[in-house]
Amino acid sequence: MFTRFLAVAAAIAATLPALCGAEPLSLDQALTLATQRSQSARAARAGIASAMELARAAGQLPDPMLSVGVDNLPITGPERLSTTADSMTMKRIGISQEWLSAEKRSTREAAAGAQILRERLAEEAALADTRLQAALAYVDAFYAGEALKLTTLNEHHVHEEFEAARARVASASGSSQEVLALAASRGLAEDESADVRQSQAAALVALQRWVGLQPDSLTAPSLPALLQEGAYVANHPAVLAAQRDIEVARREAAVAATNRRPNWTWQVAYGQRTGFPDMMSLGVSIPLPVAPAERQDRETASRLALVERTEANLEEARRMATAEFRSLSSDAQRLSERIQRYRWGIVTPTRQRIDAALAGYGSNQVTLVTVFEARHADLEVQRKLLALGRDLARLRAQLAFKPIPAGAVQ
Repeated sequence: MFTRFLAVAAAIAATLPALCGAEPLSLDQALTLATQRSQSARAARAGIASAMELARAAGQLPDPMLSVGVDNLPITGPERLSTTADSMTMKRIGISQEWLSAEKRSTREAAAGAQILRERLAEEAALADTRLQAALAYVDAFYAGEALKLTTLNEHHVHEEFEAARARVASASGSSQEVLALAASRGLAEDESADVRQSQAAALVALQRWVGLQPDSLTAPSLPALLQEGAYVANHPAVLAAQRDIEVARREAAVAATNRRPNWTWQVAYGQRTGFPDMMSLGVSIPLPVAPAERQDRETASRLALVERTEANLEEARRMATAEFRSLSSDAQRLSERIQRYRWGIVTPTRQRIDAALAGYGSNQVTLVTVFEARHADLEVQRKLLALGRDLARLRAQLAFKPIPAGAVQ
């Protein structure tokens, strides 16, 4: 854990100078900051510390019992409440110790060790979820910024059209209705930019919740290579958690099984008498399991039933993770194909339309309005393509960051 902390600290130290230099924040830097600030991971680390402390105590013997008393004290007659008058009266001090076999202590230590592993998995699951949420927030913030660029460009284009319409009115080649219509279009474009700017601000606030700062700009998200189905399922947090639960349940069932062999208790006491020899008592207490089938065996059966429950939960978690992977990968594949078709079938012709409009305008074959219409159509196409790209990036982020990294869980 300490080695990991040093690695994170070194990564943060390398990240901060870039941020101070107002360089764009990258996805890797955002993930590093998010994991370093994660309070859920901090809570999980506290759980690890708690489990480790309990594990140290699990293998210890119970505390010895000190007993102090007076035996055979007279309570009637002339020697009533006297500790020295009768030879049978004895002041006693003793100590007793419940003894657990080495096998029992080893079994309890193994159960406590399984709890530690489960808590360590909880830390890795918290870090994985933090990376996923930070990545999704980063994707939303980046694409909101790209959308703002498009709306700002659209606003600039509408302003150009408005000025061109005013010029045509001044030269008596245009109409006042066209100017009014473009004035309304300019207002709508400005309002749309304000709306997208508000969405971007909200996305940056959501990102700041994870990274602790609001960057000036973001680089395009570079997502890691996606896992295959088997690796995704094997490293899914729910699957790994179910596996840890099975181990914990089995260890606890083993602890319950050892209760069929009762713990002996050793006792030694020293008795002091006045005017007579002192005495010592030795003894051992042995519980008698008179009905193990009704008590100890039922407790063991209860624990074994919990093992069966966790095994069923593991199978259900695997099915869920498999379905999740197939759904996400199918959506990502279909969306990727859709983007390719969109680029080839819509983006390319739209760009060609702009080139044709500019060529026609240069040769006085089309009006400037035709050029403006082609640019508007291209902006709408770019907006749609940007929305599709954002959706695809979100799907890929879930496929990449939902599983716990291989080798992270010890």
